[in-house]
Amino acid sequence: VLLAAAVCTKAGKAIVSRQFVEMTRTRIEGLLAAFPKLMNTGKQHTFVETESVRYVYQPMEKLYMVLITTKNSNILEDLETLRLFSRVIPEYCRALEENEISEHCFDLIFAFDEIVALGYRENVNLAQIRTFTEMDSHEEKVFRAVRETQEREAKAEMRRKAKELQQARRDAERHGKKAPGFGGFGSSAVSGGVTAMITETIIETEKPKVAPAPARPSGPSKALKLGAKGKEVDNFVDKLKSEGENIMTSVGKRSAEAAKVLTPPVNMESVHMKIEEKISLTCGRDGGLQNMELHGMIMLHISDEKFARIRLHVENEDKRGVQLQTHPNVDKKLFTTESQIGLKNPEKSFPINSDVGVLKWRLQTTEESFIPLTINCWPSESGNSCDVNIEYELQEESLELNDVIITIPLPSGVGAPVIGEIDGEYRHDSRRNLLEWCLPVIDAKNKSGSLEFSIAGQPNDFFPVQVSFVSKKNYCNIQVTKVTQVDGNSPVRFSTETTFLVDKYEIL
Repeated sequence: VLLAAAVCTKAGKAIVSRQFVEMTRTRIEGLLAAFPKLMNTGKQHTFVETESVRYVYQPMEKLYMVLITTKNSNILEDLETLRLFSRVIPEYCRALEENEISEHCFDLIFAFDEIVALGYRENVNLAQIRTFTEMDSHEEKVFRAVRETQEREAKAEMRRKAKELQQARRDAERHGKKAPGFGGFGSSAVSGGVTAMITETIIETEKPKVAPAPARPSGPSKALKLGAKGKEVDNFVDKLKSEGENIMTSVGKRSAEAAKVLTPPVNMESVHMKIEEKISLTCGRDGGLQNMELHGMIMLHISDEKFARIRLHVENEDKRGVQLQTHPNVDKKLFTTESQIGLKNPEKSFPINSDVGVLKWRLQTTEESFIPLTINCWPSESGNSCDVNIEYELQEESLELNDVIITIPLPSGVGAPVIGEIDGEYRHDSRRNLLEWCLPVIDAKNKSGSLEFSIAGQPNDFFPVQVSFVSKKNYCNIQVTKVTQVDGNSPVRFSTETTFLVDKYEIL
């Protein structure tokens, strides 16, 4: 049995070694280090034996090609194998030197594996070894040729369509009509009868366009038109203001509203409640909710001793089957029968100047209809690049989501994406290879939107999509409607602060 094949220096230092049986590194290094000391210079042998192994070797300039075998191995076969090993090395190395062999060590190891398998020689010659290591495949060549042909045809078709679109725009401008915009689900949607479609579009564009609703916070549809135009608009607005005109833009109004909503309440009353919910959600890219878990809590903060003995009246309008749990010191029977949170011992007081969790709830589901915001990412290959269409839709219309950021991963080393149509704004993080789609507000008036972009890559490169947002309306409609004192049942003024946050929101 052949134990190992190695190329070593005259001093016995291993440059490359391939073991064909289980053997530790120290053992092989020890065997090779002992090899030069065993050779007798006066004799013309090509093998040396010890008590346990036999070395069969061939000098190659300043190096040795050495096979280490068991003593009962057939030496004639081993010499034949050694000659094949010695002929393989010049195939990959231009010079029989240490640094050249180190540089091509992996090529040599792959070739060694073709000659010997599990210690026994394979019935191969040099030409077969060359073919096997090249892994040359006729089927692969045919596939590559077909793919290149398809890519050339697609590029030719793309150039032809681009010329037709430019011609249609020129015709429209010549007749004094507005040039049609050609966004859409994908480039493949334009069929052979392009000219007829274009003329129809030109006729349709004569109709006056309806102005977008002022509540919609989307930015301009052409996302790449930045810079000079925006400055001109700002200068024009400043000029109007200086002339005494009262200017209020829709986006500015919505941003101001969002800022007002997101600021914490300034006037914290003596009894203040923090209602916080966190969602953790995982969806599949083809639809379907893998898991959704939501945790919520009401935290009570009392800053005045005279309001320490109180009861909170809770209104629970949730219909999704949320599981509620009260604090151990809270009277559970009172909460179950009257939906009031009070201490088991009415004579005791709530702690002062500290946040106390009085009620928490949990919702876990795989019901698809419970998803608050659905994201549909649809990448489609187009030649060497990928056209990505991504859209959002708010399912829970009672919610208002602020500062929504939808993060799409991008392939590395392919440059910036080419943005087509977009609702809202985008940021390209080239260092982390991310595209961030930013939407100030998503609510019932602005419940859906889309983004289209193109970039070189494969469909799998654009997942997982991640979402983050904050909201001042909670998901499980649980609110404190009234606070009363234990003695006399008189109402107490209170303030609430509601937050709905994302712990994890992924589309895999």
